[in-house]
Amino acid sequence: MIFVTLRDSTGLLQVTVKKGLVSDEEFKKATEATLEASVVVEGDVHADARAPGGVEVQCTNFRLIANSIEEYPIKLGVGKELLLDKRHLHIRSPKVAAILSIRSAFSDAAREWFKGKSFHEVYCPILITAACEGGATLFPVKYFKRKAFLSQSVQLYQETAIMSFEKVYSIEPSFRAELSRTRRHLTEFWQIEAEVANADLEDIMRVKEELLTHIFSKIVKDCEAKFNFLNVKFTPPKPPFPRITYSEAVERLQSFDMKIEWGDGLGADEERMLSKEFDSPFFIKYYPRKSKAFYHKPYPADPELTLSADLLAPDGQGEIAGGGQRIDDYNELVQSMEMFQLNPEDYQWYLDLRKFGSVVHSGFGLGIERTVQWMLKLPHIRDACLYPRTPSRVYP
Repeated sequence: MIFVTLRDSTGLLQVTVKKGLVSDEEFKKATEATLEASVVVEGDVHADARAPGGVEVQCTNFRLIANSIEEYPIKLGVGKELLLDKRHLHIRSPKVAAILSIRSAFSDAAREWFKGKSFHEVYCPILITAACEGGATLFPVKYFKRKAFLSQSVQLYQETAIMSFEKVYSIEPSFRAELSRTRRHLTEFWQIEAEVANADLEDIMRVKEELLTHIFSKIVKDCEAKFNFLNVKFTPPKPPFPRITYSEAVERLQSFDMKIEWGDGLGADEERMLSKEFDSPFFIKYYPRKSKAFYHKPYPADPELTLSADLLAPDGQGEIAGGGQRIDDYNELVQSMEMFQLNPEDYQWYLDLRKFGSVVHSGFGLGIERTVQWMLKLPHIRDACLYPRTPSRVYP
């Protein structure tokens, strides 16, 4: 008798191939099958508590489609670098497949919520000509006889669409040329981005809360078996999520003897420290203008601050979403561009949005990989994507 573990998109299944129940030729083929061979099996299904999934197939017909022509390179105990080098094979792992399946369900649940709230999905360009999040992290691309860049965010283009649809969202890749080598940074990552007309900062924070609450509840229900397989227990947090100000965050960090001054950006270390203080996602709002992009609307009560809010996950994860209210006044936007040493000529189409019937509007970007990493307690963000892209890795 030969025991075969069969894998397909539904999981693992134990198959027994017994001499006498299949032809001699089929039994011979079963003995020749190697690790990762492709096979077709027909047989009778029987309950067996010892088998994976509690069932076993007693084979009556075995067909070998394609054998492995070399020894399979992935074995127990191999290092992480080899697994990344062989990512094209490692994604066959049931564990990797379960993670990627939950990630797929994440996007499905997001689309379901957006559709139920009358959002329109829009598809924005990846090739752009001007920075959205700062020129230092742009990836340049030769575009015929001129220079273009890979998109950092689709936000600016979404702002054009709200004048037609009022509420829009996109699920698209973003690219940041950052030399950040942390467990939560990628140079290519996917975001769920949304933009809403006639919405202020508080409105858009509620949108984030409702969206994530729906996604978490939906995934926990629909992917229960995969969470169990990964041995992960996740309890969806309940809104409203806690809110603190940037100034309060700095005071907390200083009380932990961290070297930070008011006005400094919150990096990975600072966010990690803060997120250990909470047991649910939480907002940090009212960041200083100099630490945010040019389009953030100044806080009327203190123009040195912005109507911005980042959402951080607990347990040391840090930021998973950023957003806020946009500048809706033409002159104020031009002044902001000049303050950030940007050339308004490069953003004429964006300025046009403020020339012709501008409205109060807000939006956000939610990192899919970071959120999945936190949900599944993954040690590194690389584990949350099909093929990770980092400063040191662009293969395979």
